[in-house]
Amino acid sequence: MVPSFFSLRLSCLGLWASGLILVLGFLKLICLLLRRQRLAKAMGNFPGPPTHWLFGHALEILQTGSLDKVVSWAHQFPYAHQLWFGQFVGFLNIYEPDYAKAVYSRGDPKAPDVYDFLLQWIGRGLLVLEGPKWFQHRKLLTAGFHYDVLKPYVALFAESTRVMLDKWEEKAQEGKSFDIFCDVGHMALDTLMKCIFGRGDTGLGHRDSSYYLAVSDLTLLTQQRLVSFHYHNDFIYWLTPHGRRFLRACQVAHDHTDQVIRERKAALQDEKVRKKTQNRRHLDFLDILLGVRGR
Repeated sequence: MVPSFFSLRLSCLGLWASGLILVLGFLKLICLLLRRQRLAKAMGNFPGPPTHWLFGHALEILQTGSLDKVVSWAHQFPYAHQLWFGQFVGFLNIYEPDYAKAVYSRGDPKAPDVYDFLLQWIGRGLLVLEGPKWFQHRKLLTAGFHYDVLKPYVALFAESTRVMLDKWEEKAQEGKSFDIFCDVGHMALDTLMKCIFGRGDTGLGHRDSSYYLAVSDLTLLTQQRLVSFHYHNDFIYWLTPHGRRFLRACQVAHDHTDQVIRERKAALQDEKVRKKTQNRRHLDFLDILLGVRGR
């Protein structure tokens, strides 16, 4: 009698759970269809290449290569064109400056479709925020981008660039073509560490190189996720090898930035360093953040 009762209860719970899943799935489908309708209406006046009924333009990009395909579409549609990854994530690729000015001056809210993919990496910072909170954070950081703050860093920009060009000159002596992507990335990271994180002229250490590799991995994985519509769902993505790899790279990037911040905070405990920082007319990016955090 008792086993039969429990069996009946479990059967009822299973039916309720199945019904709930179906209802939630149906509601999610309705939301996706409504979003698709809004996007299609917003971009309906713009031309675009033919789309696959399920994958949009993702298959063509994967088969041909994203850069080559986008360049060919730019020649075919010289002003702007639709771009779909799956049926529910769409973009407007703009090439004409006047078109860009008209679209970007509208002040529309940021689309969560892509920004949500970055939340595990960059959090809800200035890039993702909008509205009053965005203006508050942007106003806070404005002093860090003052002309007088940026001007002294030009020499550091030039130094990092010279190091990169010296590498290219050595490679060019071999008379063979070479990939410049990694060199440009290292140059950008070297400049970042010197100018924003106040690392001086130490250049890139082993830990910085690990950070560069993690950022490169995160960038590649984000691009892959964008063109793979079955990865757009967070629950599914975090269960995949790509999702777990993304989380591991996030941890490396976060550990690196946390360590840089700890080192800077420890340096500011020194009276001479603190006075030198306080006497500067303008603070760099990290000093502004640490100053606000300490209030």
